Amino acid sequence: MKRTAFAAVSAIALVAGTSAFAGPEAEVLHYWTSGGEAKSVAVLQEEFAANGGTWTDMPVAGGGGDAAMTALRARVLSGNAPTAVQLKGPAIQEWYEEGVLADISNVAEAEGWANVLPASIAAHMQCEGTWCAAPVNVHRVDWIWANAEILEANGITMPTTWDEFNTAADKLMAAGIIPLAHGGQAWQDATVFETVVLGLGGAEFYQQALVDLDPAALTSDTMLASFDQMRKLRGYVDGNFSGRDWNLATAMVMNGEAAFQIMGDWAKGEFLAAGKTPGTDFLCASTPGDGFLYNVDSFAMFDVAGDDKRAGQDLLAKLIVGQNFQKVFNMNKGSIPARDDVDLAAFDSCAHLSAKDMGASSDGGSLMPSYAHGMALRGAQAGAITDVVTAHFNSDMSSADAVKMLADAVANSY
Repeated sequence: MKRTAFAAVSAIALVAGTSAFAGPEAEVLHYWTSGGEAKSVAVLQEEFAANGGTWTDMPVAGGGGDAAMTALRARVLSGNAPTAVQLKGPAIQEWYEEGVLADISNVAEAEGWANVLPASIAAHMQCEGTWCAAPVNVHRVDWIWANAEILEANGITMPTTWDEFNTAADKLMAAGIIPLAHGGQAWQDATVFETVVLGLGGAEFYQQALVDLDPAALTSDTMLASFDQMRKLRGYVDGNFSGRDWNLATAMVMNGEAAFQIMGDWAKGEFLAAGKTPGTDFLCASTPGDGFLYNVDSFAMFDVAGDDKRAGQDLLAKLIVGQNFQKVFNMNKGSIPARDDVDLAAFDSCAHLSAKDMGASSDGGSLMPSYAHGMALRGAQAGAITDVVTAHFNSDMSSADAVKMLADAVANSY
């Protein structure tokens, strides 16, 4: 694959070399298509254009990004890679190993990225010592969102343990209210599952089970309890959840059709885009338990031919990590800046809580990469876990059977 891609690039380069430089150009493949996400990516498009760039948008719908990755592979195999692609975690390293990523170290060094990015985040953006991707933000995954009016009307406070959540959900069900808005898609099941594992087992167990893939952790009583809790949560979801997109589940909470949603803070972007106010219209809190699950959106630059495209990559990388974009984008997206020197004064209360908790979790050793969102594991292993989680969630499978299937699936995924 490497030779094919490079041969195609070289051939294109010969043609491009005869063309006049027309200014920075970028074809950008991403999967930010919901309301809050589309508003956020428009910020980058506008800033790119304001700096003389020509942006070609290539959005591929699907919150988990699976469809976008399928489209990307087809483009790379045909020798026609996009200029920049929304990628994250180990997927960046996998594409680097294919020999198709560009080196943007010149931009990173000129802009001093190493001095403004937390070490754990910077590590995801580097490939064998070179910079190969630009971080956009830090999303917290382990959030629970709630309709403030529903909770107040039913005398419920935000739960701090899973037992408290279950008690609140039972009370809501008795009142004829859907306790948990959820979309029946595999990545959404996985999102809820990892928050349960973190909440019941703590950060050390999460590391052992969903990062290190320790067989003892995967078959432990804590993992059994995690599937027990997932079974309870399945009972709190309405019957029409199958195939529902995550933002439609957020809308259920927003519109008073359901009380809670467990989803990353991109859900907050939907609330904000609809003019809702945190603390008044909706409530935010970490899911029960301690720790912080992070998901870092980033753009990897692919090896492309032509001075205009390479200039586009450099400009894009500079703008993405620039203070202005980091501030404006993340205020729209619901996340917090990847840079640690951005003034958060204009950010909402949920963002301040996220930044505070991230700092404390980083200091305390409980800052964990999200497995469900491609930060902790390579595709085969993550997919093996998610297949079991969603099979259990959508059937009457026992927790004991799920635990056995989980251990077997992970063992067979290498």
